[in-house]
Amino acid sequence: MKGFISKDLHPFWVLLLLLVFMAGGYFVATFLVSLLAKWIFGISIFQLMEVVADPASHPQGPGVMLLLQGVLQFISFIVGPIILLRTLGLDLGRYLNRKVRPALWLVLLSGLLIVIIMPANSAVINWNATLNFPDFMGGFERWARQQEDQLAEIMKLITRFDTVGDLLIGLVVFALIPAIGEELVFRGIAQRQFYRWLNNPHVAIWLAALIFAAIHVQFFGFVPRLLLGALFGYLYYWSGRIVVPIVAHFVNNGFTVFMLYLYQTRAVDADIESTEAMPLYMILLSLVLSAAIIYYLYQQYKALPLRPGNAEVAAAEEEFRT
Repeated sequence: MKGFISKDLHPFWVLLLLLVFMAGGYFVATFLVSLLAKWIFGISIFQLMEVVADPASHPQGPGVMLLLQGVLQFISFIVGPIILLRTLGLDLGRYLNRKVRPALWLVLLSGLLIVIIMPANSAVINWNATLNFPDFMGGFERWARQQEDQLAEIMKLITRFDTVGDLLIGLVVFALIPAIGEELVFRGIAQRQFYRWLNNPHVAIWLAALIFAAIHVQFFGFVPRLLLGALFGYLYYWSGRIVVPIVAHFVNNGFTVFMLYLYQTRAVDADIESTEAMPLYMILLSLVLSAAIIYYLYQQYKALPLRPGNAEVAAAEEEFRT
């Protein structure tokens, strides 16, 4: 399919168009949510703004916020970017997947890696959560703490999983849609465009991860999210298949949702939302196992050949191998 816009457009303009298409998706999603809120909850568009401003004071608040979260992410992060890629005349399968399909167990191992790395990541989470800024940044620290607390209250409100049905909805809204959408945006488009622009895969990976961490506006969870984003970026770069970081991202979010469900139904005592570091022996074991798995995945994914006829990425792959 020949696009309305040249796919050879400078990466800066592609990234700018990405923001435009995502913003357009946001407005379409907002309109769609107003219709769905009226149909499902009997809430008018004017009442909807009141509910969103203070969801805790409305009985339909959690449901409305859950609907808003799911629709906004789906339209802005999945539909909008896909329309952009089609507008550029790009074949989605070839653009997002430059290598042949890896063995299923390698993809599953990439997901398992995210669980194994969690104890090591808990040390980073604890350090970042208790970080104190210098005195001259006191105003920023207070603002950041306030933002963090407000977001935490909203998340507590809409992440109540009392039944299996609630759990399934939570997995779709907080794990499946973000995994597909955020990996499409940050790895599939942003990371690849940074690579085109700067001709350095490592800079591209860390730049995309930096934006990925910043867009969540949670500065006391910024560093662990940055590291996680970089890990997703390298998994995508090595494997050449967008499904790999999507699966890893889904496991990260889905494991959290599932553990929240178990904690809230009192099946387990472990609070997955705790920012305390795990015991040192678990952190060390996690580091060793994670490093071994990452190296193994790197070797296996690096050996995957390019998809036949994918000349567009041949030069980039050759540079990767040299």
